[in-house]
Amino acid sequence: MDLIFLIIIGGLWGSFANVCIVRLPEDKGVVSGRSNCPKCKKQINWYDNIPIISYFILNGKCRKCKKPISFQYVVVELLSIVSFVTIYLIYGFSFTTLLLIILSLGFIIIFFIDLKHFIIPDVITFPLMALGFIKSFIPNLDPLFPYHVLSLIGGVFGYGIIWGIIFFYKQVKKKEGMGLGDAKLLAVIGFWFGLDAVPFIIFLSSTIALISVAPDLIKKSKKMSTQIPFGPYIIAANLIFLLLEDKLKFFIL
Repeated sequence: MDLIFLIIIGGLWGSFANVCIVRLPEDKGVVSGRSNCPKCKKQINWYDNIPIISYFILNGKCRKCKKPISFQYVVVELLSIVSFVTIYLIYGFSFTTLLLIILSLGFIIIFFIDLKHFIIPDVITFPLMALGFIKSFIPNLDPLFPYHVLSLIGGVFGYGIIWGIIFFYKQVKKKEGMGLGDAKLLAVIGFWFGLDAVPFIIFLSSTIALISVAPDLIKKSKKMSTQIPFGPYIIAANLIFLLLEDKLKFFIL
């Protein structure tokens, strides 16, 4: 019964994540206003907006204009469900589960916005920073989370190291390199998981990014100066870090 509840809640919050992914880059509100078809702009009926199910009932097309609906909506909702269920299976019914569910939802929104628009909205990172620091004052939390001093140091270091890279690159190349959104995202990770997490996340995200773009660099379809969304790599690296933290420390150190 708990899993069924989580699947339903995960799907609903995944649907909300889709709203954020579509509206935040356009500076639109995410709380009020009915969902519209991005093609014909007609309002979507509630029964056509059921997470995952409606997509397949409609055969991936808008009921009114018959234009294709992006499969990304399903992917986001599935990711939300999988993350909710996985966190619950690991941490059970606990405050840690609630915190990680909130963080995972924020990361899903950031991942897809940055992937498409090359931006990381402050409206997501700032609350996550605040929550990451505030929760460090709560006693008897899971050892996964650092206490407030290490949380503060981690957040400042996470932001500072990316800011330093941006500043140095700009001085040398006379142009922007990374964006401050990446610095804020790394600050989120520092506030949530402490100073120890930041160097590993930088190393892992840079490695994953290099591996993913290497084929394009070899084919010369991209250059080293080509803009890429770095936020998704940071999020992927954070997930790997959390799953393999002890093994990664042993390997790198």
